[in-house]
Amino acid sequence: MGRRLRLPGARDARATLDGDAEADNCAVACPPHPRMGGDRTDTRLRAVSDALVARGVACLRIDYGPWDDGRGEVTDARTALEWVRERYAGVGLFGYSFGGSVALLACGGAVGGGSAGAPDALSVLAPASTIEGLDAAAAVANIDCPIQVIYGERDDAVDSVPVARRVRERGGTVESLAADHFYVGQHERVGQLVAEFLVGRL
Repeated sequence: MGRRLRLPGARDARATLDGDAEADNCAVACPPHPRMGGDRTDTRLRAVSDALVARGVACLRIDYGPWDDGRGEVTDARTALEWVRERYAGVGLFGYSFGGSVALLACGGAVGGGSAGAPDALSVLAPASTIEGLDAAAAVANIDCPIQVIYGERDDAVDSVPVARRVRERGGTVESLAADHFYVGQHERVGQLVAEFLVGRL
């Protein structure tokens, strides 16, 4: 069981840190939409965390602070990145669904300026191209680190194709799976894909 903590800052954002306290590298994991039940216990986040920990990388699974139309949630992701950057040599970032969009926006500086804790690599699973009027797809142009996008070929919940197109155009990694938005039966595969990408770049 991971170590629970409260992230610094004015927003009441909580997190669980999984893995070896002496690890050199750590990834932040952003959950799906909090108003639709998304939190740090999400099974896809757990699968990614398990795969990272098995490869010697710690994982900080976060919960957002009070709902703030996406903007505060981006702030929470940046706060988590900065917390990790102060403690680890290598920093990764992962997000699923709404969390994927938050991760893109946190890296792309589209909301409230850039982040001092920018990651060394970013992986997003089923990111929505826009959230609450914020253009996550456009943020790709402002991201300097390697990016991986994974999306489901049968996903009818969000449109990840614009994000995937922009990532492909800039030479990033795009993976498609025969899955819907929830990746039923494929959580372990998702965890492996994300962990292999991030670990190889930290």
